[in-house]
Amino acid sequence: MESMSDSTQTAHGPAGEVVDICSRLIRMDTSNYGEAEGPGERQAAEYVAGLLDEVGIASTLHERETGRTSLVARWGSGDGEPLLLHGHLDVVPAAAEDWQVHPFSGEVQDGYVWGRGAVDMKDFDAMLLSVVRDRARTGRVPDRPIVLAFTADEEAGGHKGAQVLVEDLADELADCTEAVGEVGGFSATVRGRRVYLIEAAEKGMAWMRLTARGRAGHGSMINRDNAVTELAGAVARIGAHEWPVRLTPTMEVLLASVASLAGTTATPENAEELIEEFGDASRMLGAVIRNTANPTQLDAGYKVNVVPTEATAHIDGRFLPGYEDEFFATLAELCGENVSIDFLSHQQPWETPYEGSLVDAMSRSILAEDPEAVVAPYLMSGGTDAKHFNLLGMRSYGFAPLRLPADLDFTSLFHGVDERVPVDALEFGARVFDRFLDQV
Repeated sequence: MESMSDSTQTAHGPAGEVVDICSRLIRMDTSNYGEAEGPGERQAAEYVAGLLDEVGIASTLHERETGRTSLVARWGSGDGEPLLLHGHLDVVPAAAEDWQVHPFSGEVQDGYVWGRGAVDMKDFDAMLLSVVRDRARTGRVPDRPIVLAFTADEEAGGHKGAQVLVEDLADELADCTEAVGEVGGFSATVRGRRVYLIEAAEKGMAWMRLTARGRAGHGSMINRDNAVTELAGAVARIGAHEWPVRLTPTMEVLLASVASLAGTTATPENAEELIEEFGDASRMLGAVIRNTANPTQLDAGYKVNVVPTEATAHIDGRFLPGYEDEFFATLAELCGENVSIDFLSHQQPWETPYEGSLVDAMSRSILAEDPEAVVAPYLMSGGTDAKHFNLLGMRSYGFAPLRLPADLDFTSLFHGVDERVPVDALEFGARVFDRFLDQV
């Protein structure tokens, strides 16, 4: 195992190691193909365990399947209910030939750390580790007990990672009442003002397989019971459906903040117009004022002149908190009676009220580093491990603070080609998170 003492990065302070740790984590290929093995996850978990051990924080590695390794550690012994800080170690795959810089190089170039996981989410793993290590070295242990979790398999739904921890280590995690993880605290620029988006809700996830069955036969003959035709109709209807705007409490708060900057009042009727104020980020935010369902895979037949018995399609469905029934009723209508639905992953949405001492601590820590900013909650279109930890009753937020250039199309970098994170944004995030831990 490589020790941080081998690194050329010797600076300390809350931002001292964050770039080096991020680069090293990226160089560990933890690609998750959704299969039984995660070849790099154990290597990354052992590396994190070594970093914590160097500063006197003991951790345990936990896996139900070989190589699908997660880590849990407890830090501090103060009174109160522990706060869970969690990040995942796996990444989605990357094709090197498509990238300007090799996706597993962790190279620092042009003011950015490049590589798969730079924004999802080895940047936050690095922030967290850098801050914890510095505080442990200097004896600045938070008053509130902290539980650290670094998980496997988040990119395939967390079933071999966070779900395993929730099921196998429920007693160890049960006293955690609040959790902080990824995909929040990054900035977007609206009318010249940076707006930092704190994740306070997530859409539910329904990864579905649609199946149509019909009568097999020769492709030259009339066949009015064709599975491909039946399935294609359902897929086309789903793909073309215009889901209505639905505003949850979280998005009402965000849109009110944006409306204030735009000199107007937020309403369901102008919600899409206000979302457009976020520029490139509107691609993601536009998906959280409505349910969505995107066809992603099709499979049918084995020969051009044979009508197959069965045709299947996969749909990535995401539904808003409070609008689950509407989503599934609409989906059933779009599919029709002859197309069945099976779930590959079905996880509930969540929404945490944007209030309380933890929210205040996040806001104050950002404003201390960026006083002219606006801080507001948002609902995330994708999913995180928070879905699993919420099953233990934790109030969850996403807070991986990054101050980003106004011209960076940040949301396109999630799972995208040339994923990268600005060096100064990483250092900013470490400073903010250090302030945050002073207040929790």
